[in-house]
Amino acid sequence: MRSGPVDRRPVASGHWGGTIIDIRTRFFGRAGAVSTALLATLLSACSGPQSMLAPAGPAAAEIARGGWLMTGVFTVVWIGVLALLWHTLRRREPGDAPRRPERLILWGGVVLPVVIVAALLVYGTLTSARVTGVGEEPDAVIEVTARQWQWHFRYRDADDRIIGESIDELAMPRGRMIEFRITSEDVIHSFWIPRLGGKIDAIPGRVNTLRLRADRDTPMRGQCAEFCGLEHARMVFPVRIVEPDALGDWLATREPRPADEPPSADAPAGRAPPRHGASENVL
Repeated sequence: MRSGPVDRRPVASGHWGGTIIDIRTRFFGRAGAVSTALLATLLSACSGPQSMLAPAGPAAAEIARGGWLMTGVFTVVWIGVLALLWHTLRRREPGDAPRRPERLILWGGVVLPVVIVAALLVYGTLTSARVTGVGEEPDAVIEVTARQWQWHFRYRDADDRIIGESIDELAMPRGRMIEFRITSEDVIHSFWIPRLGGKIDAIPGRVNTLRLRADRDTPMRGQCAEFCGLEHARMVFPVRIVEPDALGDWLATREPRPADEPPSADAPAGRAPPRHGASENVL
């Protein structure tokens, strides 16, 4: 029988050394490919009329800032995990057991998640008022009524007088805080203008409020963000940013809301067909 101390030093070649090197090469190669794909996907969403990464108002800017913050935190944590894994694979010898594994569980599984989640919770609580517009006085009111599959906007001035209406097209005076009073006539819809802020449900029999401000005249589009029927994907509307003095003239050119068509077997849920074609550019 062979006696004497066993040489447990890592070797550059051989079965174990080659296996560890091969695992490291494959892991970091795949991690790099995944990172490249994620970065390409992220950059492709940085522009466009419905991009949340190109905010045109304070609420959307706050949401984008929070998104970038969480992305940064995730990136730091991810890089830290990869660094620890690389360090472990580099130093560990075949057959070695982890030293003090309870410390890894305590710090990596309890302390780190609690600190990060608590910090994000505090940040979200402090910024929620800026996202929803709570505490700011609105300059005007727009009543939003959703139906399958149409958006009906009714405009009120600071004295709560109706000054106009529009169908499937929204106009907002630039630089003015607008209070949206949102409801639905049939099923649950969701009112969402990604470049201006978050979304809020349109619920039958209930009026939800959302305050948004558009600071830039740039192409943007709203969307129903709640599946509401067969034509849900076509329930979109362009958002026109106009000068405050030009809103009245814009409303004067809008056609009145057409009467509802009677129920038909060709119109799901008994509503009129959508006003937008499948490939129509509503901008």
